[in-house]
Amino acid sequence: MKKIEVRISGFGGQGVILAGQVLGKAAVYNGKNAVQTQSYGAEARGSAAKSEVIISDGKIDFPSVRKCDMLIAMSQTAVDKHLKDLKENGVLIVDSSMVKKIPETKAKFFKIQASEIAEKTFGEKLYANMIMLGALNKITKVVNENFMKKAIKDTVPKKAITVNMQAYKKGKELIE
Repeated sequence: MKKIEVRISGFGGQGVILAGQVLGKAAVYNGKNAVQTQSYGAEARGSAAKSEVIISDGKIDFPSVRKCDMLIAMSQTAVDKHLKDLKENGVLIVDSSMVKKIPETKAKFFKIQASEIAEKTFGEKLYANMIMLGALNKITKVVNENFMKKAIKDTVPKKAITVNMQAYKKGKELIE
């Protein structure tokens, strides 16, 4: 691994920021350098949100993602806005519960009904972010599994650790 750029995007309230924080922390636990940035609209819930994580063996000179290797899109707006920044041979994972129209891409493409599965399995769409992280790590092995689990435990509220861990595991199970 030299440098991997990841963008997690959707809208406020979907947990894209938390997912980025977990991924960045897991990378640091894994002995990598990592930087995580986030942005969201003026009204936090419902407006565009993104979290970017850069993971590197070496120094990270610029804290923002230029061309992402991996894109998680949890809304139609996220796909429409950010697909142009995904490298041709990158990995695209969409929440197909929320994204209905996917433009043509040469990226490796995965559809996961994360919001629908989160609501049916855990009673809240909120856990779709951990389902997406589970899928991402199963597909890319971007960080060691044990460090990802530790990062979830260290980042999410104590009362929500168990369900977040179950959602993460569910995301891994959805990938063949």
